[in-house]
This record gives sequence, structure tokens and C-alpha cells, in this order.
Amino acid sequence: QVQLVESGGGLVQVGGSLRLSCVASGGIFSRYAMGWFRQAPGKEREFVAAASWNGGYTYFADSVKGRSTISRDNAKNTVYLQMNSLKPEDTAVYYCAARRGFGTPPATRYEYDYWGQGTQVTVSS
Repeated sequence: QVQLVESGGGLVQVGGSLRLSCVASGGIFSRYAMGWFRQAPGKEREFVAAASWNGGYTYFADSVKGRSTISRDNAKNTVYLQMNSLKPEDTAVYYCAARRGFGTPPATRYEYDYWGQGTQVTVSS
């Protein structure tokens, strides 16, 4: 059983930056693709970014592309989401997720095996 714990959320002004972290335990981290999702009040949980097992393949939702990066440090069992030029519509609870396997990480939440508890990001104008 893999446990995921996110951190790094908070209140930030429009145009600011945040780096979210997700630390994994209970499994061999390098055997998992990692994804970030977010959920705003009253909305479905949506894909944000994903990275393959070694970080060699990454991709992003159109809504964050060009202002976000995802990276991972397998030695630290940690995946990061750096978000820049934050907008009010980025306000949401951000979740990291893990999926077993070495293939292309999926963008659909139903294909992930483990989830963290989430960290709140609030962008104020």
C-alpha cells in the first residue's frame, strides 16, 4: 500500500508561484507514474500534470501548460508541481496520485491506484 502526502499549498496572489510536493511511502516509488489533479468546489476532479516513472515523459493540461513543471526525485520518493503565473481559476485542492507501471502516465483519474489527501491552493486577486 502506497501512502501519498502533499504539501506546499497555501494562499498566493495572482501572478505568484507555488511549488507543491508529494512524498510517497510504502512502495517502490520508481515503479510508479505520478500525476497531479485538482478539484475546485462544485467541479469534477481534473487532470493537471503527469510524469512517467523516471520523469522522462511529462505532460500537462492545456490550462496550466507553459506555466507549470512537474518533476520527481526518485531518491527522495517525491514528486513536485511548480506552478507559476497563478490565476484565480487555479484555486482548488490539489491531489497527487500514483499509478503502477512504466508506461505513459494517464490523464484520467480512474486509472490511478493511490491518492493523497490533497493540499489547498487559493489564488487571490
